[in-house]
Amino acid sequence: MHEDEEVTEPHPLTQLLQRSAQRVRAFDRRRPLVWDLLVTGFFVSAALIDASGGWRNVAPNKDVPVPLVLALTIGLSLPLLWRRHHPMAALTVMVATGLVSSWTGAMLQASLIQMVVLFSIAMRLPLITLGRAGLMMTAPLVVGAVRYPEGSWNQQIIPYVWAYSLVALLGIAVRSRQDYTRALVERARQLEVERDQQAQLAAAAERTRIAREMHDIIGHNLSVITGLADGGSYAAATSPERAGQALDAIRTTSRQALAELRRLLDVLRDDAPATAELAPQPALTDLDQLIDGVRAAGLPVRHTLRGHPESVGAGRQLSVYRVVQEALTNTLKHAGPDATATVDVTYGPDGVTVEVTDTGEPSASGSGSGSGSYSGSGRGRGLTGMRERTSLYGGTLEAGPRPHPPGGWRVHLHLPKDDDTP
Repeated sequence: MHEDEEVTEPHPLTQLLQRSAQRVRAFDRRRPLVWDLLVTGFFVSAALIDASGGWRNVAPNKDVPVPLVLALTIGLSLPLLWRRHHPMAALTVMVATGLVSSWTGAMLQASLIQMVVLFSIAMRLPLITLGRAGLMMTAPLVVGAVRYPEGSWNQQIIPYVWAYSLVALLGIAVRSRQDYTRALVERARQLEVERDQQAQLAAAAERTRIAREMHDIIGHNLSVITGLADGGSYAAATSPERAGQALDAIRTTSRQALAELRRLLDVLRDDAPATAELAPQPALTDLDQLIDGVRAAGLPVRHTLRGHPESVGAGRQLSVYRVVQEALTNTLKHAGPDATATVDVTYGPDGVTVEVTDTGEPSASGSGSGSGSYSGSGRGRGLTGMRERTSLYGGTLEAGPRPHPPGGWRVHLHLPKDDDTP
């Protein structure tokens, strides 16, 4: 909104009319029968007042019997009670009564009450029904003009036809407005449902992402700590200095894990400050630090690098880092004490290729060294997380036991080159 634009509120009279209309509609929805009785009673009373003598002021025949006038008055006003549920039946009774009124020359003004029923028909029934209702209402006009020709037809019929047309157009306008409002309400409801569904999908995706990150962070660091603790316990009896180094490494790894976990949990807090401590996600340049930590935990790792990691986008670098981390973590956990690992990373013109292998002994199930985490019952999140990260960038992942010899486990990852990467 521009600064020079002014926000104008509705006129107080407009607001009053809107509030009044809302109250009337609300009362009509709550007590439809009571409202119908009130409306019908009002028009019946007005018609009876006219029937008490006022009708003679405009009637061509002033000698119509009073009982007949009263009967015609009731016939022209009382059917209004059924205008909501049976509008055409009510109009038929009123038109038939109007024919008698026109034929006898009473020309009761109560016949104008038919326009209330016409308004209801225009609001609720198809246009073809509205057309038939209009033709029915012109019949008493034609009968009166033929029976008591006073003045021209333009004076006796056309004004009423115009009045009927305006009432019908008003009913159509109100009906269109109500349909439009209902469409807006339904659209708003659908948008609200879609918004809730999108929020649920986003929450599920975020929970999956967080679970994957926590698995990678906690699982890897705990595996490293376990390896260091095992090595420290063996060295405690023969080499206290090596045991102290293992304890130092455990302390450093634990602090790093806690720091990463705190940063992740801070993101989940609703009351987290805007200046919450943040850190960049791991990249391929951090692979050396990752491999050094695994070596410190007791797993010999040979690392081969070909190409330049700068040609890979940040998201792909994180996926490669996590896949290598998960593969080495499973080697630590399942490959056995004498296993070794190899990490080969190649940056080529078609993308990045990673292969992680180990020489672990087959597990009791005969599925290979890391297979307990990868190909078991499926309860673990290791391979699932790898495949999810790979699918984000249209890559391929292969994980399975290596043939004997040499045996062990192999993880092969290929991520195609990012189109936006130069």
